[in-house]
Amino acid sequence: MNQYLGQISLVVKDYDEAIHYYTQVLKFELLEDTQLSPEKRWVVVKPKGSKNGCNILLAKASNEKQLEYVGNQTGGRVFLFLYTDNFMRDYEDYQSKGVEFMRPVSKEPYGTVSVFRDLYGNLWDLIEPISTLR
Repeated sequence: MNQYLGQISLVVKDYDEAIHYYTQVLKFELLEDTQLSPEKRWVVVKPKGSKNGCNILLAKASNEKQLEYVGNQTGGRVFLFLYTDNFMRDYEDYQSKGVEFMRPVSKEPYGTVSVFRDLYGNLWDLIEPISTLR
């Protein structure tokens, strides 16, 4: 058997502001932006250089109930883990673009890490692992 996690869905308030944030601030690649209906688009992004990683489907909240979960899909826990080959490069770049880091940088047994908040409030770990990136 051969399985992998291809993508996850991230509920957002607005497609265009989410695309801007993920492609301009976090420097992700826009893989697809297809209009499915007047209200719905299929928008997929991924970290630049990611070969076998998980893509993110940016899914616009379609009702009030879904809108309540924008930025809090995991009840306030770290939700996504962004691995990098150069922590300080990305940390400094993100800070210069106004990304809010919630915890100081720390060296852990698994690598260098800090937690940041995305434009909607989702918490991410930025990690440079001690082992090589996969």
